[in-house]
Amino acid sequence: RLPLCPQVPYQPSSPRQVANTLALLRGRAGKTVDLGSGDGRLVLEAYKQGLRPALGYELNPWLLCLANYRAWKAGYHGKISFLKKDLWKVNLSDCHNVIVFLAPSVKPPLATKLLAELPDDARVVAGRYPFPSWRPSSTLGQGLDQVWAYDIKEVRR
Repeated sequence: RLPLCPQVPYQPSSPRQVANTLALLRGRAGKTVDLGSGDGRLVLEAYKQGLRPALGYELNPWLLCLANYRAWKAGYHGKISFLKKDLWKVNLSDCHNVIVFLAPSVKPPLATKLLAELPDDARVVAGRYPFPSWRPSSTLGQGLDQVWAYDIKEVRR
């Protein structure tokens, strides 16, 4: 039975949010994950721009279906993964680029998890809401389109 009210409501990223997010990951390499990947648009764009492997974690089965359909339609079937996994239970120690468009209530416990698991050279890009206790390395956009990049090595300092 599905919960009636998911912990994090789904809001698709705008084209500008997607562009800003990927701009803050430009030139980077390594495994890229989107925590709460929704319909998969950020993972799809990350893969298109050469960030590989690219995968999304999403609990909503309808959004997973939509994400897989979009990947198939774009010709990336089998190249991008969307996994039905709880982001609190996945190990992120091999992730170098993490995309997070999640509600503010999730940010403090998630910050603890990211600091405990991510490698020093990882970069976290947050959309819609910044991490309240972290200082961003850079930011891009205004209002709802604003995104924040955090370099884990800097955050740990």
